[in-house]
Amino acid sequence: MKHLLIAAGLLSATSAIAADKPQLTVYTYDSFVSDWGPGPKVKEAFEAQCDCDLNLVGVEDGAALLSRIRLEGENSDADVVLGLDTNLITAAKETGLFAPSAVSADFALPVEWTDEVFVPYDWGYFAFVHNADASAPANFRELADGDTKIIIQDPRSSTPGLGLLLWVKSAYGDEAPDIWAGLADNIVTVTKGWSEAYGLFLEGEADMVLSYTTSPAYHLIAEDDASKAAAAFDEGHYMQVEVAAKLAGTDQPELADQFLEFMVSDTFQQIIPTTNWMYPAVTPSSGLPEGFETLTVPEKSLLVDPEKAAVMRDKALAEWLSALSQ
Repeated sequence: MKHLLIAAGLLSATSAIAADKPQLTVYTYDSFVSDWGPGPKVKEAFEAQCDCDLNLVGVEDGAALLSRIRLEGENSDADVVLGLDTNLITAAKETGLFAPSAVSADFALPVEWTDEVFVPYDWGYFAFVHNADASAPANFRELADGDTKIIIQDPRSSTPGLGLLLWVKSAYGDEAPDIWAGLADNIVTVTKGWSEAYGLFLEGEADMVLSYTTSPAYHLIAEDDASKAAAAFDEGHYMQVEVAAKLAGTDQPELADQFLEFMVSDTFQQIIPTTNWMYPAVTPSSGLPEGFETLTVPEKSLLVDPEKAAVMRDKALAEWLSALSQ
């Protein structure tokens, strides 16, 4: 009986110690927290150094993250939001819910980074991924004029979807409505997020899917499968820089800062290329994995600054909705 009492006492003490650990809640997108995403490795590595519990909460996609934070407001359980991008920075700042960060790093980005609130953790180029043995259009006009079937994501809930809107608008300006009118009959479906869209493509539901130039690296490195490729468009490819920031209302400000510092560390950045399948924001000491040198590299990069993107978004969205409703 004494042994049982002692064991019970030890169990109680252990539970009490575990309960005393601070918890950091990070809102991110579903693919980040999936078994094959960065989430499990990030959680293990950060908890090993923070003596805390890292609670990763998955939301459908990047744009849906901002919608959830807006809805929850100052009552949000989130301490950090990870998964917005430069197209959403201005809208996010307008909420007044995010706090400045003191994080700095030697960023390996194609653009200079000066934002004092949002911290970049990876980047990439949007592209249409297809089977490598199939021919691919060389630009949006050729895509619209042909019968290639595509799957895209909703710009109201997905950062790739929003990136596609700004890609077309950046490349074609006032001619963007004509491009969308031509593309309307190519679109098989519009999904809420990237994961669903890419899954449907892999199931053979379309010829191409909106994704990233880095997506074929997953198949090549993780599956030893060279059957996927990213189409190179001659009008250029729109760039995405993914970012994170802490909430002003967090009750764990020091832990949130620690996580953002960890996010640009070599440990975190080495995880990104072969789990999130993007380019790391800070070049890891190990360099890029073998296989990344085979990826499509756009000859022209497109990126709208955050303030201009916020203005451009509404017009581009209206043009997209009008074309798809015909």
